[in-house]
Amino acid sequence: MRDGSINLDGFHKAASRINGHVRNTPLLDSKPLKNDLVPSGSLFLKLENLQPTGSFKVRGAINTLKTLSEMEKNKGLITASGGNHGLAVAYAAYLARVPAIIYLPSSTSKEKKSKLESWGAATRTVGDVWDEANGEALKEAKISDMTYIHPFADPRVIYGQGTISLEILHENPNIDILLVAIGGGGLAAGVAAAAKLIRPEITVIGIEPEGAPTHYDSRASGDLVTLSKIDTKAGTLAPRRSEPLNFNLISKYVDEIVLVSDNAMEDAARWLWFELGIAAELSGAAAIAALSQKLVPIKNGSTVCSIICGGGTDGIGKTV
Repeated sequence: MRDGSINLDGFHKAASRINGHVRNTPLLDSKPLKNDLVPSGSLFLKLENLQPTGSFKVRGAINTLKTLSEMEKNKGLITASGGNHGLAVAYAAYLARVPAIIYLPSSTSKEKKSKLESWGAATRTVGDVWDEANGEALKEAKISDMTYIHPFADPRVIYGQGTISLEILHENPNIDILLVAIGGGGLAAGVAAAAKLIRPEITVIGIEPEGAPTHYDSRASGDLVTLSKIDTKAGTLAPRRSEPLNFNLISKYVDEIVLVSDNAMEDAARWLWFELGIAAELSGAAAIAALSQKLVPIKNGSTVCSIICGGGTDGIGKTV
């Protein structure tokens, strides 16, 4: 799939495939709030932290599973992940009753590793960052002939993640600004493309960690770059390099990319907990961090939607 070939029908077909296996998560009007981050407008939260495995990733994994042949499924599933995509693939394998192996970087939390194993997946920890774990997963997939599912550079994954925008704009077609965290770019590519195809005038803002500006630096250079290092606690937003498919879609459909610090994400996670009782991991709080740091220009009367893409307690620590 080239960026020009993505189409709205593909998102609707994905929505049909995943129906019944993922949740149509709530679109929550955040008011009333003690500390309103959008006082001149309204803020809605798309609660993807309430998916079966705690993040949006189940959408892409299940959409991919539903396109596999019985032979491909029976080979077993394999991938590399900072945690959330691995959980989604483990969930898909559980539904298909086939084995799964998930390669993890050392930055993956013990909680996510334990959760992966509770879904029946085998885990292998390799390297410090996702890219290193992924290299080993690809080698193992070739040796063992397992079916590899890429966490972001696969059209089926992108179409699955983009079903979020179908739900958001069906429930509230007047969203003016959509905020989405960016890691490898599967979520941002799908969400932005679907949103723009439905509502071309919508503004889509992507958010990356200051310590992992993969797409921010790529956009600035005009082509994909490989980061020399990663320096963020938000491991699910931390590939050293993306892929052409995601870069092209994000370049076309995401209006702007902003960077937030780990401290800002931690503060945003605490805001979500204090104001709404939502336990979000750092990636899930990234979009709120962009608002709290006033990195998103908002006109009076604007309707803003922030995707809370993953649940967890790494941002709130001893608060809970």
